[in-house]
Amino acid sequence: MKQPITGYHLDEAGDWVAELSCGHFQHVRHQPPFFCRHWVVTKQGRAAMLGFELACKKCDAGAPKDVGE
Repeated sequence: MKQPITGYHLDEAGDWVAELSCGHFQHVRHQPPFFCRHWVVTKQGRAAMLGFELACKKCDAGAPKDVGE
């Protein structure tokens, strides 16, 4: 199920995590050649992707929210 990005935070390893409208978190790493997400490395890039929909596997699996627990 696709969910829009509403914000970001850094995890304990320093990797960016997208906060989705459904309350789930999803890593958005830029690690070529495996993940090509150059937009995540700048503040402007991340801001431009707010509202972009990512496939949320946690929603598909019926997982509880990561936010507010």
